[in-house]
Amino acid sequence: RAFVMENCAAMSDTLLESELFGHKRGAFTGAFEDHVGLFQRADGGTIFLDEIGDTSPAFQVKLLRVLQEGEVRPVGASRAVLVNVRVIAATHRNLDQDVRCGRFREDLYYRIASLTLHVPPLRERSADILPIAHMLLARAAQELGRPQLRFAKDVPANLLAHSWPGNIRELKNEIYRAVALSDGETVSATSFSPGVLYGQPGKAAALQGSGLAQTGSLQERLDAVEAVILRETMLRHRWNKTHAAQELGLSRVGLRQKLARLGLEGQAHG
Repeated sequence: RAFVMENCAAMSDTLLESELFGHKRGAFTGAFEDHVGLFQRADGGTIFLDEIGDTSPAFQVKLLRVLQEGEVRPVGASRAVLVNVRVIAATHRNLDQDVRCGRFREDLYYRIASLTLHVPPLRERSADILPIAHMLLARAAQELGRPQLRFAKDVPANLLAHSWPGNIRELKNEIYRAVALSDGETVSATSFSPGVLYGQPGKAAALQGSGLAQTGSLQERLDAVEAVILRETMLRHRWNKTHAAQELGLSRVGLRQKLARLGLEGQAHG
């Protein structure tokens, strides 16, 4: 069965209408031949509309008609075409709020929200960060013909400590950047951008409300949590080991040993 997708935020209303619903030859300047829209191509299958929350109210009216009537009318056509399509939509916006403020049509919202899945931001599901990172590293390694690429031991703590405001896209960009800056077979933490390398204070405070890793041994999970707390504390004290050790109730030597074991030692100069 067909599966097609379109990013609704990537084009204007006119182009989006043409791309989804199709157009007839001569319907507008540059329409030199008939164009079959994605809804027709997906007939009997599924169409995925990404960033549907960024569509205009005018376009939402046209989309609502397609969903209600089960037919599309290509731009410039005199007759509609029946389609049988499963629609999956996604958005980064809060559509409940957009409906209340009148930016998104309420009738369209209830039409597409019969089954809703909320995917939390990456910062709220820490358990997913490392598996996704390893998958992206493997993909980058395959694309670049460097199958032996792997993360250095200091990378996991850095990835877990970052809040990832850009979610998966940011994580992907960071990993591809780190791979491009790595010469050997090991990708180290110093290959990541300063925002990931030095982190953002406050991560440990949000740790309790985030999902902790649900895979790995008990020691591996405890190490991940300990690394986040140590790193956040060091950031607040500008990597002053004496002050950080006092706050954590450790000796300076004990703190240095923990930092070294978790791959955090020396990052202040990275």
